[in-house]
Amino acid sequence: MAKVLMKGNEAVGKAAIEAGCRYFFGYPITPQSEVPEYLSNALPEAGGVFVQAESEVAAINMVYGAAAAGARVLTSSSSPGLALKQEGIGYISNASLPAVIINMMRGGPGLGTIQPGQADYNQSVKGGSNGDYHDVVLAPASVQEAVDMVMDAFDIADLYRIPVIVLADGLIGQMMEPVEFNYVPRAGLTEKTWALRGNRTGERNNCKNLVIDPDDCEAWNLDHFKTYAEVEANEQAWEEYLLDDAEYAFVAYGTASRVVRTAIGYLRAEGYKVGMLRPKTLWPFPQKAFDKVNDRIKKYLDVEMSMGQMVPDVAYACNDKNKVVFHGRTGGNVPTVDEIVAFGKEIMGGDK
Repeated sequence: MAKVLMKGNEAVGKAAIEAGCRYFFGYPITPQSEVPEYLSNALPEAGGVFVQAESEVAAINMVYGAAAAGARVLTSSSSPGLALKQEGIGYISNASLPAVIINMMRGGPGLGTIQPGQADYNQSVKGGSNGDYHDVVLAPASVQEAVDMVMDAFDIADLYRIPVIVLADGLIGQMMEPVEFNYVPRAGLTEKTWALRGNRTGERNNCKNLVIDPDDCEAWNLDHFKTYAEVEANEQAWEEYLLDDAEYAFVAYGTASRVVRTAIGYLRAEGYKVGMLRPKTLWPFPQKAFDKVNDRIKKYLDVEMSMGQMVPDVAYACNDKNKVVFHGRTGGNVPTVDEIVAFGKEIMGGDK
């Protein structure tokens, strides 16, 4: 398929349809409103169902129902909208149901601003709902990667019966880039024999959240964590940029990583041996990437559009909090190339 120029929000909507999504339940909020706007026209044309719910709370519970019935289902929102969806996301996670959730992050906390941010890291990666659970969290750095990740998210969700969050900052949703759509299903996808399909004969399937007995509830949790261990073993993803000879490594994701990539070019031109380790999965966090390079990296330079929510994960991954230094912008501000170059020089000094 030839490349087409598309806005990020519209491209992820098309990607969902290409991956077989036929149900969307959501509510408009800047900077992701073009996702439901696009799907309101395109999804019915593809034989699907689009519903603008009366609220984010209603939307996520509609997702819960469609997922329980075995549908490929999508919702999207931005920061405070995702906050409202957290209870429903927890229910979907506990019920072991596949669903895809897009968050085009904005600045916060609360209503914050409509400009892009990355301060929903803890909400998504650490779990914004109650209890012991994880959702897979994917972090695209371009419109094409957002398209690819949305497509793959549906397969990951179905393979492991787990919600997948595509966590992108608002710039990814608002920028326009050339993209192509080439959905190739993963191997191992099977019929959803567990789904609630209204079977009136034989054994009936059951989708539950409430487990009264403490021992039964503990067993329920332990069973979930067997799945999480499988995800951690199989789904860690990252990009290594100019790390072969690097002695210092930036760590960044999303739009921040694009700025860092340009800054590295200037630093390399001045002789600094610096590269970037870019997580593509925020959960599972790419521990394997740090294990691969940690012995020769002197410092990790964490750059985020937040107050440093990823720093503890970087410190844990490299097993030394003293190796991690942080530079961040927040409130909807995006770090500039000049300030990242200055940050790099401050940390590396004359070490070339």
